[in-house]
Amino acid sequence: MSISRSWIRAIRPRTLPLAVSSVALGSFVAYHDQAMRWNVAILSALTTLFLQILSNLANDFGDSSHGVDNERRAGPARTVQSGLITPLQMKRGVMTVILLALAAGTWLVIVGTHGLHPFYTLMFLFLGIGAIIAAVKYTIGKNPYGYAGYGDFFVFLFFGLAGVAGTYFLHTQTWNWEVVLPASAMGLLSAGVLNINNMRDRINDRQSGKHTLVVRMGIRRAKWYHLFLIAGSVVCGLVYMILNYRSPLQMLFLITIPMLWINVNKVFLNTIPEELDPSLRKLALTSLLFTAAFGIGLLV
Repeated sequence: MSISRSWIRAIRPRTLPLAVSSVALGSFVAYHDQAMRWNVAILSALTTLFLQILSNLANDFGDSSHGVDNERRAGPARTVQSGLITPLQMKRGVMTVILLALAAGTWLVIVGTHGLHPFYTLMFLFLGIGAIIAAVKYTIGKNPYGYAGYGDFFVFLFFGLAGVAGTYFLHTQTWNWEVVLPASAMGLLSAGVLNINNMRDRINDRQSGKHTLVVRMGIRRAKWYHLFLIAGSVVCGLVYMILNYRSPLQMLFLITIPMLWINVNKVFLNTIPEELDPSLRKLALTSLLFTAAFGIGLLV
C-alpha cells in the first residue's frame, strides 16, 4: 500500500462526517436565530475536522503502544500495528495535525469573539486547547482516560455541548439555554457511535486492559445504555422543536426514528461482536441525516 493510502486509512474518512455534524447543527440553529456567519461556519468545520483527524491518528498510535491493536481486534486493522506507518511517522503526523488544529481553532476564536470581552476569547482558547488534549489523551500516555471508561463523557462534552452550543455562541455571541437540547441530542448520538465501537471491541479490550464503559458495565447493560442514548437524542430534539414550534415541517428529523430503531434492535439481537461494525457505520450516517433533517426543519 502506498504511503498516501496508508495515511488516508489512518485518518479514517468515514468518521469525519459525524464530526462535522455537531458544528453543522450549531450553525443551523444560529441560522434559525438569524445570526449565522459563514466565516464562523467554515472555520468551525475546519477546526472540527482537524480535531477528529487528530483523535484518529492519536488512537492509532496509542492503542498500538498499549498493545490493544493486535490480531484479536475485531475492528479494521490500524496502520501502526500493521506496519504501514511507523510509530515515529505517526508521532510526527500527530504533531502536525495539532499545529493545524491550533491554527484553525485560534483563527475561529478570534473571528467568533471579535468585539466581545477578552474573557470569552480566553475561555474559548482554553476550550480549544482542552479539546486537543482530550483528542490525544484518549489513548496516549500512562493513564489514558479512554482506558478508564471516561470516553463517553468526553465525546458527549466535545461532540455535543461544546460542538453545538460552542459553535452557536461563536455565531451569535449570545447564550441560549435551549441550544443545550440539540447539543445533547448530538452528544448522545456520538456517544452511541462510540458505544457500538466499544461493544464490538469489548472482548479484546477486556483482555488488553482497556476498561471502556462497556467492559465496566457488561454487554447486557451496555445494550440498555445504547437504547438510552438513542432514545434520549430523539427526546432532546423533540423538546427543542416543541419549544420553538412554528410548522409541522420542523419535525422532519423524526424520519430517522425507523433507522435508529433498526440500529437499537440489531444491537440487542447481536451475539457476534464483529457483526456490529456495519451498525457503527450506519449509526454515524443516520446521525448525519438527523443533523441535516433537523437543520432543514429549522430553515423551512
